[in-house]
Amino acid sequence: MINRRKSKEIIIGNIKIGGSAPVSVQSMCNTDTRDVSATLEQINKMAERGCELVRLAVLNKDAGDAIKDIVKHSPLPLIADIHFDYRLAIQCINNGINALRLNPGNIGKRENVEKVVKLAKQQKIPIRIGVNAGSLEKNLQEDNETEDKVLSPHSPIALSPSDNLAMQMVKSALKHIKILEDLDFDLIKVSLKSSDVLTTIEAYRLIAEKIPYPLHLGVTEAGTMRQGLIKSSVGLGTLLAEGIGDTIRVSLTEDPVEEVTAGFDILKSLNLRQRGVNFISCPTCGRTQINLIELAKRVEEKFKDLDKPVTIATMGCAVNGPGEARHADFGIAGGIGEGYIFKKGEIVARVPEEQLLEKLEEIIIKSSV
Repeated sequence: MINRRKSKEIIIGNIKIGGSAPVSVQSMCNTDTRDVSATLEQINKMAERGCELVRLAVLNKDAGDAIKDIVKHSPLPLIADIHFDYRLAIQCINNGINALRLNPGNIGKRENVEKVVKLAKQQKIPIRIGVNAGSLEKNLQEDNETEDKVLSPHSPIALSPSDNLAMQMVKSALKHIKILEDLDFDLIKVSLKSSDVLTTIEAYRLIAEKIPYPLHLGVTEAGTMRQGLIKSSVGLGTLLAEGIGDTIRVSLTEDPVEEVTAGFDILKSLNLRQRGVNFISCPTCGRTQINLIELAKRVEEKFKDLDKPVTIATMGCAVNGPGEARHADFGIAGGIGEGYIFKKGEIVARVPEEQLLEKLEEIIIKSSV
């Protein structure tokens, strides 16, 4: 059982973040926000996969104008990603956005920040302070005088480069948080992302001890599907296992829908969420008499959209398979040119290899009625 960090609850649209709410999964559109039709199409695809929050880049006034129509037709709460121009934040709030992602320190004069925060407070619009390692303020990179104040008990006495960078990220976040708190605003969510896994882990450990606000986890610029999944699984998995994190995004150079799938898979692996199918399969060995690799891929593809919290196993050995996967709800165990369908560890059918997937689907459908 994971003992989750207690954080303040905020609400984005109809999604609760922090407090006792489950860890939520979000992604970001890679469409041009000005293209309302394409953006809504992508949002709907992510919603079908279970996504709970979507972020949109708002680069200019035309994108801000498009927010109104997107919000009107979106099935999911939306977060506007704003940099530098405070007027875009105000425009998005007026057009119905559910939350903002910005750093109050980079949108100009104090009076500009006050205008955004005043309106956000009136409309109960949460603000995510998003700190990225690659875009830290120069004065933070040069100023190390407060490092001892943010040093985590997890950190060694001899600081590594990643520890130093993590502390600089935390200092940046605390500075931005103070701006909002000084304006009596506390609908805050915080992220501290790096493309380096160890830096990301340390930054979140540091900030988790110092603020009451919910944390959005992510390893930024993680990479393509293979590398990105590995980095995100290690980074986010480590933090989630320590109870840190209230919402996550798996950043991939890939279709955003795949980010949603990966996010739920990470949460399922830690028993934090049970949405959709949990797939298990054994590694191949010399006892395997069927094309297990191909069969396991086909099983996963067949049931990837089954929105039921069940476990499906694909096992290569007819002798040991059902026993080794007895905790699975359904499964296949291979033989020589044939295989067995089992349910809760008990064999319920014996069929030729080419009929295994069809029979498995039949049994699952009947059991779900």
